[in-house]
Amino acid sequence: MKIGVILPAAQVDEHGGTPDWRTVHSFAQAAESHGLDSVWMFDHFFDRSRPWTQAMQEAWTIVSAVAAVTQRVEIGTLALCTSFRNPGLVAKMAVTADDVSGERLILGLGAGWHDEEYQAFGYPIDHRVDRFEEALQIIGPLLRGTRVSFQGRYYEIRDAELAPSPGRRIPVLVAGDRPRMLRLAARYADAWNTAWFGAPDEELRQLTDTFTDAVEAEGRDPSSVTRTVGMNVRDPSRAASDDEREFAGPIEELAHAIDAHESMGTGHLIIQLLPHDERSLDRLTDAVGMRST
Repeated sequence: MKIGVILPAAQVDEHGGTPDWRTVHSFAQAAESHGLDSVWMFDHFFDRSRPWTQAMQEAWTIVSAVAAVTQRVEIGTLALCTSFRNPGLVAKMAVTADDVSGERLILGLGAGWHDEEYQAFGYPIDHRVDRFEEALQIIGPLLRGTRVSFQGRYYEIRDAELAPSPGRRIPVLVAGDRPRMLRLAARYADAWNTAWFGAPDEELRQLTDTFTDAVEAEGRDPSSVTRTVGMNVRDPSRAASDDEREFAGPIEELAHAIDAHESMGTGHLIIQLLPHDERSLDRLTDAVGMRST
């Protein structure tokens, strides 16, 4: 099982500042030097789902910059919102960033959910999953080097191709856990993501089983789609929480929880550290070193 971490590119609390590029840069290089497999970037303008507006850095700028200053870790988006960019442009951006990174990109895609940012910046909030499905039908074939014509309700392209062509098959991840999103992941994706969890629980087990059924219904081998899980990990010695969606046990128990995710069939565990800093990264590295598998 691969293990990665979310990059610290969002404001932590109401009174703190937004991490700057130097902070993100240092964290990404530390994750790589600690032997982790991947780093991941979310995609929002801001988050107003709390009493205060959480500031965030722009996703693709950070992805491209991290691609240029690391050598080994995979770099993923969790998840790039297809509503914010034309699907042909997303495919073109992915090919260029994959080249910059030396073929280390994982293109995670999602339909979006946060109405406030859509409304603030003038994006339509209607039929988001319909729009997402059309985008997948454009992005996937373009990334496979196919010349594409597509006439949909929301997108239209004519004899489009990526030039230069992709250097490899860039993996596409679909994030989501509702029935239709599971079907779209099963049909179009190389990887599927669900989040956020602590240690594995019955909800995650049932969701994973449902996704397996969806993959089989599409006539695909379930082992052909990587299961990825987002895990919240809090250092209990530094910040208390009673959130059941966070793992807040000691390092030894964290090692066991990571093992439990692998035993469930998770192929890539994506961890959001709380607090989101290099001290927490050191703690995660210690836990990984204690694993029994």
